[in-house]
Amino acid sequence: MKKNLPKDFNLRGLRIVIDCANGAGYIAGPELLKTLGAKVISIGIKPNGLNINENCGSTFPNKIKSVVKKHKAHIGISLDGDADRIIMCDEKGNIIDGDQIISALAIRWKRKKMLRGGVVGTLMSNYGLEKFFKLQKIKFIRANVGDRYVKKKMQKNNFNLGGEQSGHIILGKYATTGDGLLVALEVLFSLRKGKRASNLFNTFKKTPQILENIEVKDKKIINNIEVKNSIKSAEKLIEGQGRILVRMSGTESKIRVMGESENIKLLKKCLKMISKKIK
Repeated sequence: MKKNLPKDFNLRGLRIVIDCANGAGYIAGPELLKTLGAKVISIGIKPNGLNINENCGSTFPNKIKSVVKKHKAHIGISLDGDADRIIMCDEKGNIIDGDQIISALAIRWKRKKMLRGGVVGTLMSNYGLEKFFKLQKIKFIRANVGDRYVKKKMQKNNFNLGGEQSGHIILGKYATTGDGLLVALEVLFSLRKGKRASNLFNTFKKTPQILENIEVKDKKIINNIEVKNSIKSAEKLIEGQGRILVRMSGTESKIRVMGESENIKLLKKCLKMISKKIK
C-alpha cells in the first residue's frame, strides 16, 4: 500500500484514531499508520472470533466519534469487519460517510487530472452528491446497491472511482475492489499539508432524506399497477426538486420507500401517495 504513495510521504504530527471492528484490519491498520509516523489510538483490535462488528466499526460510528473527541484526534478511521468499507470522523466529531469521502476524492482527482470518466454511485447515494457533481461538471452514474454493481458500471464506462454511501469505495487507479485502508491512505495524503478533515470533507450539503420501511405479506406488491402509478405520479411531482426510490428489501418482507428533497412538505406528500397504495 505504501508503494502507491511517494517515498517521502509520512503522517508525522497527525493523531489518528482507528477502529478495526475486531476484524481483518486489526493488525495491518494500526501498523500501517504507525510506520508512517502517526500517533495512533487503536480500538476494536481484540477479536475473539465472536465480537466482529459488535458495537464497533463502520456500522457503529458513534464509537469512533466519542474516541476522536476524547483524544482530540485530527481524524478517525472506522473499518468494518472485513476491512473493505470505511467511515471516517473529522476533528470536530462529525461522521463522514462514503458519499462525502467519494466527493472529496473526486474533487482532488479531477484537480490533479487523475479522475477518469466520472464517478459511479448507487441508488442510495445522496441527491446532494448528484447535484454537487453536476455543478462541478463531473459525470455521475447510479448503479444498483452492491459493490459488484458499482464495479460493473465502472468497468463498462471506464471510470476509476465509485462506491457506496455505506463506505465501500473502489479506487480504480489502485485496485479492483473496495479496501478501507487504501481509501484511508488516499484521504490522509490530502491532509499531509495541515489541511483540516472538516474542510476536506465540506464539499456538498446533504439533501434531507426520509425513509419508510413498510412491512408487507408479499413483496411483489411493488409490481401492482396502482403502486406503479403512484410512484410515477410522485416522481413527476418532485421532478427537479428531489428524487424517490422504492425498492424491495433484500432480507426482510418489507418495501423501502425513500425520498430526498429540500422541500420536506412536498417530499412527505409524495411518499404518502406511494405508501398508502402499499399498505
